[in-house]
Amino acid sequence: HRAVTHRAVTIGKTLTPSVEGGSGTHASGTHAYALDPRNASVLVGMRDGVTGAFSLIPRVDAKVSVFDSGFVLGDGVWEGIRLHDGVLMYAAEHVKRLFQGAKAIDMDVGVTPEGLIKMMYDTVDANEMHEGVHIRLMVTRGLKSTPYQNPTFTVGKPTIVIAAEHKTAAEGPKVNGMRLMTTHVRRGAPDVQDPAWNSHSKLNCIAACIQANKAGVDESLMLDPHGFVATCNSVHFFIVVDGVVVTSKRKYILHGITRDNVMRIARVLGIETREEDFTLTAVYSADECFVTGTFAGVLPVREVDGRKIGDGERGPVVRRLQEAYAKEADAIARRGRGR
Repeated sequence: HRAVTHRAVTIGKTLTPSVEGGSGTHASGTHAYALDPRNASVLVGMRDGVTGAFSLIPRVDAKVSVFDSGFVLGDGVWEGIRLHDGVLMYAAEHVKRLFQGAKAIDMDVGVTPEGLIKMMYDTVDANEMHEGVHIRLMVTRGLKSTPYQNPTFTVGKPTIVIAAEHKTAAEGPKVNGMRLMTTHVRRGAPDVQDPAWNSHSKLNCIAACIQANKAGVDESLMLDPHGFVATCNSVHFFIVVDGVVVTSKRKYILHGITRDNVMRIARVLGIETREEDFTLTAVYSADECFVTGTFAGVLPVREVDGRKIGDGERGPVVRRLQEAYAKEADAIARRGRGR
């Protein structure tokens, strides 16, 4: 299979991801995956906020109103979750973060965390999914009586959409690594829009992503308001210096599930971890760099702003973390659902 990006084109009534050409640089990016024709006919889980009904709807028929809060204003929160060997990875942690974001924006999800996890399992089971699946769980404030930002104009409960796809991360980037550039787009302070919210309003990250696309690299590295390294536009960023794994403080980033689990795994392996402020100078001279995210796990970074990182190859610390992270995923799956 050829690697594809998230861009989609409509062919007849079937939504099919577009394939990057041979010269497409983003085929090796953080979210590169193999085209799977089964995705054209998947069932999407949807909870209608007005009726309260949860339904499984064919992908081509899965729609929300043009008056939905998510469409009108980007008013909502979301999570990305992997299904491995029939088990949702770190489901409780992801759902907890979603509920934290929902409470911060004063949105009652209208279902318990356990009920939301059940909806996700109902969706993947209806699709007979077991392995190599990525889920986008989206919760918007719901239907608007008119296009206006005030939440009091919302009709009913939030809209819930569970889009599960057969989507396995490409193997090449796990070895060959990422190329990054530093974007002019900064991570904002929490009194502007709290970066800890995994909100539908992602325009700052999209702007950073566009800049990476124009520059022909895989991802943008974003600085905080003080010029220190914060995170990337869709994944978290780490450096390795003298065997120590270093990442940014949590002040200007999404509090990453994979980020935290990889740091915990590193400590179990006897690798020291630190959360501290550091500049691009430390990045350029690091022995290794890597990024983490739900979709691909741990990916090495071989270049930042045209500077080769280390020897330009995947380093030993990254390799150990990749192997340990994969083993933990297997262990979680063996424990089964609900554990």
